[in-house]
Amino acid sequence: MLFGEKDKISQETQSILSDYNCQLYVSIIAVNELLQLWRIGKVKSKKFKSANDLVKSIETDLLIKIEPFSIQNLEVLSKLVVSENHNDPFDHAIISQAISDKLTLISSDTKFKHYTSQKLKFVFNKR
Repeated sequence: MLFGEKDKISQETQSILSDYNCQLYVSIIAVNELLQLWRIGKVKSKKFKSANDLVKSIETDLLIKIEPFSIQNLEVLSKLVVSENHNDPFDHAIISQAISDKLTLISSDTKFKHYTSQKLKFVFNKR
């Protein structure tokens, strides 16, 4: 939605995102990843003139609250049992934050489902 790619969002995910009774959150870790992708040119948009415009739009236009990574999130991360062949430290931090803050994580990454046994609430976004 941030880049106008609504067709990459499943019907179930669209339903969650459009529920005005829900507050949407994004991890500062995910925003950091997005900024890195922006800087190296893997993420492009005519809508944003700078990385700062992109970050501001998350909270002001999309009304998604950017959540900081806390010491409690770090404690959960230190205890996370990492799934085999899942070596992305950013994903591990995002998963730990969702578990710690009791938030539902929405992703198109199938590896995330392996963490539901560790109390991750997960919704798979089938593209």
